[in-house]
Amino acid sequence: MTTSPVERAADQFVTALAHWRVERGMSKKQLAARMGFDPSYVSHVEGRRHKPTEDFARRAEAVLGAGGVIWQRFQEYDELRHARSTALHRDPPVPVQWLPPGTGLIVEREVAELAYEEGVYRCRVRRSLYNAGSEPVTRYLVKIAVDRYPNDPTGSNRHHRDNPLTFDELALSACAGEGTAIEPMQWRIKLDRDASKEVWLLFANESGQFALYPGERTTIQYEYTISVEKWGQWFQRAVRLPTRRLTVRLDFPSSFDPQVWGVETSLAAEVPVRTPMERHNDGDRAVFEWSTDSPQLNARYRLEWRFRAAGAPTCPALAPESNGNGQPRASGQMRGIGIVQRGSELLRQRARHFQLPREAAAAREAIAALHAALGRLEQVHDFTKGVGLSAPQIGRSAAIAVVRPADRDAEPVVLINPRVVGESSDRDEQYEGCLSFFDYRGLVRRPLLIDVEHARYDGTRVITRFERAMARLVAHEIDHLEGRLYVDRMNAESNLVPDYTQSGRPWAY
Repeated sequence: MTTSPVERAADQFVTALAHWRVERGMSKKQLAARMGFDPSYVSHVEGRRHKPTEDFARRAEAVLGAGGVIWQRFQEYDELRHARSTALHRDPPVPVQWLPPGTGLIVEREVAELAYEEGVYRCRVRRSLYNAGSEPVTRYLVKIAVDRYPNDPTGSNRHHRDNPLTFDELALSACAGEGTAIEPMQWRIKLDRDASKEVWLLFANESGQFALYPGERTTIQYEYTISVEKWGQWFQRAVRLPTRRLTVRLDFPSSFDPQVWGVETSLAAEVPVRTPMERHNDGDRAVFEWSTDSPQLNARYRLEWRFRAAGAPTCPALAPESNGNGQPRASGQMRGIGIVQRGSELLRQRARHFQLPREAAAAREAIAALHAALGRLEQVHDFTKGVGLSAPQIGRSAAIAVVRPADRDAEPVVLINPRVVGESSDRDEQYEGCLSFFDYRGLVRRPLLIDVEHARYDGTRVITRFERAMARLVAHEIDHLEGRLYVDRMNAESNLVPDYTQSGRPWAY
């Protein structure tokens, strides 16, 4: 007996819910009580007798602190459930302000800004706080960390040991309040290390204390500076408190010709940020901004950049990892420009198909993201065999891929919801590589001709024939969309090749 995609998604939601409930040591009744539901409600949801609602999923995520896993599983289920029929209506809006009793301090909005000015980086972080707990808040912990060479921990540790970060150069300052009711905040050192500092910002100054009581709101802001010699070209925000909105802003001289991308690290994987970066020019400055309305608790959001103009500061954030012989490790380059690497759960999942034409706009946006990623790739590697990139490799569970032929003048091939419907019996064996596993090559046997059915934006389907090199490239990307890597197709007796000698040469036929 087969189950529908909706039923499978519902099962996955229930599995995630039960897993995290057990992980937190809660019974079904205890979880229901914490969520504000009838004692039997969780049991009914886990037993599939009740359908989960958005309100239920939000509350479960808030109480169990699952790093966004429960909420993600609900969204996948909810999207499939409502895609079946346009006659179905979504649940009414949920009380997004609901929080578990005794939640404590939450961040209603964070805006973190980093600007480069004459050899120093100036950081300003502004947080709107709400005390949802039962006790007054008298201090707030701030962490400041530097990493000059992010891809070389040994070198970075040595550099900061010889050039330690000091409080004098940080020139840390902080304040609380808004408008005319702004109060400077005193601070006290909690941790002082060569490359990291932890500081308690105190809701107090020489004039007295101004604790944040339960039910009250305030805004805090702190600023510090770090020289370019101690700051690698990355800016990371870690979500340590429940946060409703996060905005990160980078401000660079336009003359540096900056390029910026983002990476999200959660409990599940490290993937590119899920929404595009926005850029605008302000006079002679290039300002990049990225926001999310649903930052996951315990996730880390990291923006990285490089300056392409001659004379601009160097970019250690892009320094590739070493292979142990002083040579750059290619996977470090790929990871640095946002390509999901082997080991990520996303690369082993079947990608979600677009519902066309209803999701045509989403498909176009995904294609634009793939083209942008290919642009970054072609700046660091010469793909003489051609190159393909699938949506899972940039952190999206979407059945879409773009393949660029070896002929640079040919138009890239866009594949939406593709599947192989025919192939030739004639096959050959060639070495393949993968952007998500770029340090090795492996011999893979594939058909010399394949017929691929794929969709247009209006939902109609067409069949396109691909031969030889293009057949191999296309088949490789379709494998990605089905959760398969090329190593799965290698002969059991074949070995991966770490030192591939045919780089830069087209496949021979």
